[in-house]
Amino acid sequence: MYRRTVPALALAFAIPCAAAAVAEPAGISDALRAPAGEQLAFVMNAQGVQIYACKPGTVDPVSYEMTFHWTFVAPEATLLVDGKPAGHHGAGPVWESKEDGSRVKGAVRQKQDGGAGNIPWLLLAGTSEGAGRFAGVTSVQRVATRGGVEPKDGCDATKAGREARVPYTAQYYFYRRG
Repeated sequence: MYRRTVPALALAFAIPCAAAAVAEPAGISDALRAPAGEQLAFVMNAQGVQIYACKPGTVDPVSYEMTFHWTFVAPEATLLVDGKPAGHHGAGPVWESKEDGSRVKGAVRQKQDGGAGNIPWLLLAGTSEGAGRFAGVTSVQRVATRGGVEPKDGCDATKAGREARVPYTAQYYFYRRG
């Protein structure tokens, strides 16, 4: 009897720990919380790059010279579940399942500072397409970002049109209506 009880107790304690692993991200502001009535469906890690392009800006009113600046183009990342590729994150922004082709497109609702050297945390409204993993996703949070900010080196006429691919990682929390 004792041999059966111990594994059952271990399982009982493991279930809350697994649920805690997908709890709300630490340090999130009230503005970045998913809307009332939405529940966390799953979390995916992302590893990839944020792509920037050196583009002309405006004409400086004093020197009459064209200014240039790094402009965000798109993300390009692999979505991971348990360290294994499970999807792709790209321009749109869009998250797409490798297994079933379902996808969700996001539109930024709110931003939160991601800390020095990190892209901001986001809350995005989601519109899903297809049946599968991303079906019914209504909100997406990008949190725990590392890297991905625009290049530190200057953007000038000599770099016009060049792209910079800046490494980043993040966690994406996907929500559905409850």
